[in-house]
Amino acid sequence: MALALYRKYRPATFAEVVGQEHVTEPLRTALASGRINHAYLFSGPRGCGKTSSARIMARSLNCVEGPTPDPCGKCGPCEALAPEGPGSVDVTELDAASHGGVDDARELRDRAFYAPAESRYRVFIIDEAHMVTPQGFNALLKIVEEPPEHLIFIFATTEPDKVLTTIRSRTHHYPFRLIPPKAMRELLERNVAAEGIPVEPAVYPLVIRAGGGSARDTQSVLDQLLAGAGPEGVTYERAVALLGVTDSALIDSMVDALAADDAKNVFGTIDRLSEAGHDPRRFAADLLDRLRDLLLLRSVPEAATNGMVSAPEEQLERMVEQAQRLSPGTLTRYAEILHNGLLKMRGATSPRLVLELLCSRMLLPEVSDDEASMLQRLERLERRIATGAPAVPSAQGGASAESPRTPQSRQSPTRPTFERPSQRASREQPSPDVAERQQQGGAAGAADTGAPTGPRRPTPTAPPGASAPSPTPSAPTGSAQPPASSGAQQGGLDAAGLRQHWPQVLAVVRTMSRSTEALLTGASIHSVEGNTVVLTHPAQPLVRRLSEQRNTECIARALTQVVSGEWTVRCVHPSAVAATGQTPPAAAAQQPAGGAGRQQQPQRTYQRPSRPAQGPAEGPRGQSVTSAESDIPLPPEPEDEEYHPPEDVEEGTASAEPDSSEEGSEPEPVDPEIRAQRLLTEHLGARRID
Repeated sequence: MALALYRKYRPATFAEVVGQEHVTEPLRTALASGRINHAYLFSGPRGCGKTSSARIMARSLNCVEGPTPDPCGKCGPCEALAPEGPGSVDVTELDAASHGGVDDARELRDRAFYAPAESRYRVFIIDEAHMVTPQGFNALLKIVEEPPEHLIFIFATTEPDKVLTTIRSRTHHYPFRLIPPKAMRELLERNVAAEGIPVEPAVYPLVIRAGGGSARDTQSVLDQLLAGAGPEGVTYERAVALLGVTDSALIDSMVDALAADDAKNVFGTIDRLSEAGHDPRRFAADLLDRLRDLLLLRSVPEAATNGMVSAPEEQLERMVEQAQRLSPGTLTRYAEILHNGLLKMRGATSPRLVLELLCSRMLLPEVSDDEASMLQRLERLERRIATGAPAVPSAQGGASAESPRTPQSRQSPTRPTFERPSQRASREQPSPDVAERQQQGGAAGAADTGAPTGPRRPTPTAPPGASAPSPTPSAPTGSAQPPASSGAQQGGLDAAGLRQHWPQVLAVVRTMSRSTEALLTGASIHSVEGNTVVLTHPAQPLVRRLSEQRNTECIARALTQVVSGEWTVRCVHPSAVAATGQTPPAAAAQQPAGGAGRQQQPQRTYQRPSRPAQGPAEGPRGQSVTSAESDIPLPPEPEDEEYHPPEDVEEGTASAEPDSSEEGSEPEPVDPEIRAQRLLTEHLGARRID
């Protein structure tokens, strides 16, 4: 029968003990100086060298050349206490798991008084010392406290806290630790070289991880693989199948899918996992180990060289690439979810369902309000901005899941909300057919003021001899801009897509110029024509203000920061767009008031509805005509403000006198405060403060 590897390659000296230098060096120094204590306590995890070190200690004490840190290995005590030796009559090894009672302790106490037969010291090695009962420890207490000069006790245990305090206080305590992966791999490579069986380098990390830092457990796993090795040796595929660990290809596929937020490949990997017959619990544990390695590689770049991360060379390159695609906050949140999920998967009847739920939580950080989820969402936004992708998905993708929820989105449903001027302006823009009827009926004045459409009174016809207002001249045919419905884009971004980014643009403009941001309150996006963004505003004075160079450059810089690219901005009045169906050139949008510009805008007639009609003649109902109307010059127009008829005047009657045929008729009452608020909002760009 073949001897097990952990017995065949058991250390015979302190120099051969692997990974316990913090224990072996002080013991070697004490043996060399002759400062030997009467009782020792070796504690630590299983299979890390406690019992082997106790035997080496007894061998070093009873060597002919001893006490010495390096036994000769040729004398009788050394050969008797060798790893494969028959043992010595003066060294008693007792298993406390089966001999921990008070009677066993009394028998041991009686035997301890006899002098050694052929050695220098009589040594009692009590393994699993924590299994000794309190009565047994009390029976040994006196002899452990004051033993004979030839007697030495060595207690070995995995749970030193269970050893009686009075016993522990009378010993020299040496804590053993788990063996690090680097030292463990060196030990395995020496054993494999001695056995003469080829082993692929990718097998060692699997064996070390399966052993869990215990030398005995790790060598047992390697012994099993060597026993089933074929002519080609131990291959990676054979080790994966035999140890039941998850194939690294499945883990790589899962990590890549999580890094790309690809739900299809995430759940597809789980399906392939189930089809291959792997245990979902083991897959979750292996994935947690991979996330740990990625977190170390992301935080400590030299983790692969100093032994903190153990993996094959080609696997390390792939792991470094994966670590760069996942941020530390995201990796930490994934690891926490998997760790908590492993606790729930122990008694779960459907581990695959639990694993799928864990993956869905990792893919959806917006469903949670904790700090880890918020940090993952911020890191996802930073990654998208760094790669040049838009931070907010397009309209086809639905609402953005990346933008944090603002206090406005968390307000109570019963809290009153106020309509923004930009929303009211977009709602009050007349449709093209209404604008065409207004132009044909001579009611362009109402479109200039942006009056809302609604139930209309009979529109007065133009008096005989009055010339119809000339529409705004369009650009030449060669330079004519396409209509808004043509959907001109730059880089796939149209007006609908740009409206999704408009709140971010306004936020950037606010940091540059608060005055420009105030002017944009009532503005809305009309179209995107190449690299030109056309804005509309219901107030003509604010159109001229927004068309100034400093304001257009500020808006263009904000667009560049949010959606990238080079942009130009133009602002026009909605009436010009509705009348022509095309966007007028910048010169028409910036036409100065007065002179020829007044002839192109005949709708600017200053008629006050509250003033009584003064003229000898009256036209049809709702219209007043004076004989010298065309000879009276118009008053000078203000440069930055414009009079608009009151809100109670219906569309189509802004340029006409009130109906004087009905005697005693009074204009509809309007609250002055409401009128003032509307004028401030629509013409000065003011915003109401709650």
